[in-house]
Amino acid sequence: MAPARRPHRVVWLLAAGVALAALNLRTGITSVGPLLTEVTGGLGMSAVLAGVLTTLPVLCFALFASLTPMLIRALGEHRLLAAALLALTVGLSTRPLVDGALPFLVLSAVALSGGAVGNVLLPTLVKQHFPERVGAMTTLYTTFLALGTTMAAAATVPVAQASGSWRVALGFYGAFGLLALLPWLALLRHDPPRTGGAAPIGLRRVLGTAMGWQSVLFFGTQSAVAYIMFGWYAEMLRAEGMSAAEAGLMLSYLTALAVPTSLVLPGLMARVRDHRGFVVFFFACYGAGLTGLWVSPLQGTWVWTTLIGMGMATFTLALTFFAVRTRTSGATAAMSASSQSLGYLMAGLGPFLFGMLHEFTGGWHAPLALVGAMVTANFLIGLLLGRPRHLEDSLARHE
Repeated sequence: MAPARRPHRVVWLLAAGVALAALNLRTGITSVGPLLTEVTGGLGMSAVLAGVLTTLPVLCFALFASLTPMLIRALGEHRLLAAALLALTVGLSTRPLVDGALPFLVLSAVALSGGAVGNVLLPTLVKQHFPERVGAMTTLYTTFLALGTTMAAAATVPVAQASGSWRVALGFYGAFGLLALLPWLALLRHDPPRTGGAAPIGLRRVLGTAMGWQSVLFFGTQSAVAYIMFGWYAEMLRAEGMSAAEAGLMLSYLTALAVPTSLVLPGLMARVRDHRGFVVFFFACYGAGLTGLWVSPLQGTWVWTTLIGMGMATFTLALTFFAVRTRTSGATAAMSASSQSLGYLMAGLGPFLFGMLHEFTGGWHAPLALVGAMVTANFLIGLLLGRPRHLEDSLARHE
């Protein structure tokens, strides 16, 4: 069905469905961190199982991202996203009700599987339904993704304090999942017909191209840096002498900076074909911010945090590359799936290596040097990926 022929009601449902789905993709992750002590204590989790809980998001994202193209072919985009949001809602709503650590981990994996599938599907749906509005719709979903991430990080502790229970605070986010599911249930009868069409693009074909690997490495390096910052930034500032409240405020501010960049960046990228200028700008922001942390972490912290937060807009850059570096929704899905499946595995190593270097050296300069190396690698890869090309052309040359 051509987008121009769709009733306005369907177009608005699609836009609302994309936004509400994006709002939910990270709540299952960022809601646990602020209450990790309460959750592990309440469930009697060992240190090993607590480590599994914090590593589970990247493992689920990697596994289910790789399976998403196959699931799209079997179910169709709309049915699959409805199923993913149902899994997310069930997992988020029921995991606080259990008393054992293992059932909590299983239900967390159910919720995270829905988020992982949604990560791949949203760029695909934007390309499929809004080919002439890629910039605006990417702005919509990346902004709501950032809002959901920030909301869960900031609101979970107040909800727990108001209710007197960490279980209520975690289960609270299931309501948002249910709200996101409603428009996709209404859209099921508008799922594009499953025709033979062109042969689906497998992940191996994408990874047989230089652009495919550039996208993987760009997504992986930026995700590794982001997970390091989310996991270690407040701890590093506290170790340097900042109070816990101030360090938590800095981390919240760092996370919230994703909202304005998500509002602006996709639209700007849609207006130009060569995106290397964006890569250079974000590298400069990262470099200045990391240098400030290295030299004087507690003087000018707001400036360093702002610069690093702006540099972390490479996440929005990576998501937007899936749409602007492809011509068809099938190619978008394949590029998104390959980049996220392998990229999230890389991301999981980032916080581990950062913590290991800190424990081995007893300071923060070696870990920060690791971050600098990852940022530099991201910059160099971005210069290649940012050139005006399309994945389909690379695939054709390899046939």
